[in-house]
Amino acid sequence: MTDSTEQNSEIHAEASSAPSLSTAADGDISAAQASAGLPSPLPEARTALSAHLEQLADRARGYVEAASSPNTHKAYASDWKHFSGWCRRQGLEILPPNPHTVGLYITACAGGSDTASGAAIARRKLNSVTTIERRLSAITWNYAQRGLPIDRKDRHIATVLAGIRNTHAAPPRQKEAVLPEHLIAMLETLPRGTLRGLRDRAMLLIGFAGGLRRSEIVGLDVGRDQTKDSRGWVEILDKGMVVTVRGKRGWREVEIGRGSSDATCPVVALQTWLNLARIAHGPLFRRVTGQGKDVGPDRLLDQEVARLVKKAALAAGVRPDLTETERAEKFSGHSLRAGLASSAEVDERYVQKQLGHASAEMTRKYQRRRDRFRINLTKASGL
Repeated sequence: MTDSTEQNSEIHAEASSAPSLSTAADGDISAAQASAGLPSPLPEARTALSAHLEQLADRARGYVEAASSPNTHKAYASDWKHFSGWCRRQGLEILPPNPHTVGLYITACAGGSDTASGAAIARRKLNSVTTIERRLSAITWNYAQRGLPIDRKDRHIATVLAGIRNTHAAPPRQKEAVLPEHLIAMLETLPRGTLRGLRDRAMLLIGFAGGLRRSEIVGLDVGRDQTKDSRGWVEILDKGMVVTVRGKRGWREVEIGRGSSDATCPVVALQTWLNLARIAHGPLFRRVTGQGKDVGPDRLLDQEVARLVKKAALAAGVRPDLTETERAEKFSGHSLRAGLASSAEVDERYVQKQLGHASAEMTRKYQRRRDRFRINLTKASGL
């Protein structure tokens, strides 16, 4: 499963659970408001609220924002802009919601003609089914926020989407797993005597041993309730550390035990980074500035984890049978999670818990190296 596929899965899940806050009255929305990425503001006729109610309204909008991840908001805003731009080019009205229009839009996406025209259509890369499903979720969510729900079960949408799935659905392109031998080689490419090298070492080891998503890695603080944008914190104990992290299904605790040697121990790597970087409060992983000699206050972006994995995998020569371009495409932040799932020789239930998956089936999708024929039903049936 790719990073984008995982993200789309998160977005689909959030679309079904995100609260619908109607911010418009009687469908009174202008075209300019409809093309924006966020819900339209309250009409003037209903803005005469007391200061107390205005504060409550502001807090309610804040809770709506918090109901979905920043990545989801960013994707939904981009997809809504894409949809509204397509409607404008086709001379179609965005409002009121029209299932027929949405059906035509996803058809154009499936055919690669959502932005291209003429001969360019044949050369354009088609949108994947997961991308189309995410865009449909974004359209549904944006209409709901405006108090104008659209019926996804309408035949103009549901039947077309079913046909797109049957015609264009393909197996997911999975990212390569970073296995223990790969990780050790990647660690050797990092400079031990620099702050950046110590930070990157700690990120790789914690991401692998904890089976953490890249957003969960960079979202950690040293302690609880230290920053507003925190996604969790760490507690270092004698036998390891407990990472309390907020994932897409809520809070969970991830136990990371100490390694068999200091060179590959995630706890030692983290303690070394914190001590030498002099970090005692706030974001765990920060930017290194001043030609690598200073540590800034700002939290790293999650994209930095993906870049680190790619760079270290290339430097370590992982998968030398592939070209450099192919290797760059094969590795990402998800390679760490897949590596743990593929290499931990324990009961599958423990891996599922560590990754925070709701089902064993999802965990198995992350396992790149396992005995697929451990249970041989052919022999078990008597053949």
